Amino acid sequence: MSYTTGEKSGKDKYKCTKCREIVVLDDTTDTLHPCLTCDNTEFKK
Repeated sequence: MSYTTGEKSGKDKYKCTKCREIVVLDDTTDTLHPCLTCDNTEFKK
């Protein structure tokens, strides 16, 4: 399952599908932002 920028995907770690950078959401109300390394907008858990 893929997750995209703007989603409130839940508290977890998400890996960028392009460069594999890890984004961590610390709270259930956090929203995924574009990857800070490559600006990609798709992630996987």
